[in-house]
Amino acid sequence: MISETALRLYAAKRESVLKTNAQFWREFSHVEAVNALPVDPEKYERELQDADLQLTCAFDADFPPLPPCKPSERPYLFAYRGDLSLLYERAKNIAVVGTLAPTEAVLRREKAAVKALLERGFTIVSGLARGCDAAAHEACLACGGKTVAVLPTPLSNIYPKENDALAERIVQSGGLMISEYMTEPVTRCERIGRFVARDRLQAMFAGSILLIASHLPGQGDSGSRHAMDKAKGCGTRRFVLYDPATDEDDPLFALNRKYLGEGAAALTQRTLMEL
Repeated sequence: MISETALRLYAAKRESVLKTNAQFWREFSHVEAVNALPVDPEKYERELQDADLQLTCAFDADFPPLPPCKPSERPYLFAYRGDLSLLYERAKNIAVVGTLAPTEAVLRREKAAVKALLERGFTIVSGLARGCDAAAHEACLACGGKTVAVLPTPLSNIYPKENDALAERIVQSGGLMISEYMTEPVTRCERIGRFVARDRLQAMFAGSILLIASHLPGQGDSGSRHAMDKAKGCGTRRFVLYDPATDEDDPLFALNRKYLGEGAAALTQRTLMEL
């Protein structure tokens, strides 16, 4: 059941009355202000029903717990499909991030890591992107686990399209798809910014984060750094896949080496048992 407040906020976002997180927390952080918004929420009820979407807002009891953050980064409204309760115990969630173009060897190591994490009782959080994200979701489903997909797009427009069926399987298997976006981006800059903003949510939803593999910025795919950097700021424990015997000179593990030097831990049998 969608609350009247969440529905009003949805209408305000759809009609561009509310444009940023900072604006919400500055002007509409009281229910009275939301009730005064010049919108007609009822016209969106059918739209949400047809899309099988639920909403939760910062005023709702089921809104996911999040670590402290700046108003510009603090979400206030989510659209979702699936089991929102997967976000209620942040410590049981681990975000899995990595390159868009993993090798077969990297994918084998990722699959083994996800299986081990599931055996420890974790829920896998990732971004439904190509490469390591999709592999994390797939490995989780193959083991009978539940996984959370955080999208940089409205849930009516899965990105990338090739993962449309995967997104549906996540929901049908008891997982969750969630997004803070209700409309399409207006500019290319806004579209790119949403991918970075999605990365911060992965870190905020999880008590731990695991970097599978990634190049350094400027040397290839490096979007994973946004989630890893945000994790450091919000108290999320940071781990990387790394084997010095095979990865020391591999540019695909250069970002992993960087974070090892900045306090992240390698995921090993010992560190896994400490999670």
